[in-house]
Parts: sequence; structure tokens; C-alpha cells
Amino acid sequence: MDLRKLKTLIDLVSESNVSELEITEAEGKVRIVKGSGMVQQPTQPVALTAALAAGPQGLIAPAVAPVPEAPAGYSVKSPMVGTFYRSASPGAKPFVELGSQVKEGDTICIIEAMKILNEIEADKSGTISQILCENGQAVEYGQPLFVIV
Repeated sequence: MDLRKLKTLIDLVSESNVSELEITEAEGKVRIVKGSGMVQQPTQPVALTAALAAGPQGLIAPAVAPVPEAPAGYSVKSPMVGTFYRSASPGAKPFVELGSQVKEGDTICIIEAMKILNEIEADKSGTISQILCENGQAVEYGQPLFVIV
């Protein structure tokens, strides 16, 4: 069974209510089992199970991503999902730059969510040592935006 067909089957199982799928072809047998209650990405354990069931020729080692080093200092995190902006309008001066001194309560960026511009304030006083997002970048809830030391 070719890799594209296997990937398609894995996607179908992970997106449906089917918890287990077994297919037998001339080249061999493939069994895909959807994990339950796992915190990992849903396709990772499914892909590994399918590759193991396919036999040695189908065994693909999963890539191990290096664990990112936590930035030194206090991380200001996004309180919502939205779009990150460093300034109040395009072409305007950013609220903060690297090395800017901020006080608790100072506006440091804007996150646009559902067409509403939300000013994000520093929740700690200090110096901006890192800006972790690009202007216009989509951000997730809890994603670090700045590091204050």
C-alpha cells in the first residue's frame, strides 16, 4: 500500500467516528486504531500504529522535535486567540520595542479578535527583552508574546 493511500486512510479514521479500520490487500494488512483519551496530536499515534501494522517496509520513525528552551524572564501571554499587532494602526509607532521600559498596566500590543481590537497590557513592570511574535501573526490562547526582565 502506498504512503498516500495510507495517509488518506489515517485522515479518514481520525476525522470520523470510526475507532478502528483494518484493510487487507495483496501487499499485506494494515490496521488503523484511533487512540482514545490521548493528549498528543490525534494523527501521531494513529500513524505509528498503522506503520507498525504494515510491517518493516512501512515503519517510519516519527520526527522528534527539539524541546524549545523557555525564555528567561517573565512571559506575557496572549489572553485570547486573534491577530497580534505591535501598533495601534499600520504605519504607527509600535507600543514597545526591544529594551523598552514598561510599567504594569502599560499597553504593549493589540490583539484583534472577531473585528474587535483588544489592548493587551503589561502585567509586570520591567524591560522588554524579547518580542516573540511578528506583526500581523495569528496567536493562540496562552501563547507567549513578550518577555519582560
